[in-house]
Amino acid sequence: MADILKIRVGKKRTIVIPKKVASELGIDEGTILAVSTEGGKLVLEPIPDAVTLSLKGKKVARITLKELEEESVAVQERYINER
Repeated sequence: MADILKIRVGKKRTIVIPKKVASELGIDEGTILAVSTEGGKLVLEPIPDAVTLSLKGKKVARITLKELEEESVAVQERYINER
């Protein structure tokens, strides 16, 4: 079983993810997390973006630089349109 670390919920119900945990899961400033509950527990899962997957993810296919750029532009456009 993993070490259990205790954290305190702050103002506006904010939490700080301990550095050890964040490093282990590859969570940095700006990382998007999926939040859910499971059996009375809070579950946070990092959602990798296309660039992170291309650089650090398991290699299951090849992608060209052009395809990567097209995906990057599409994600940026969706982000802008959501605002």
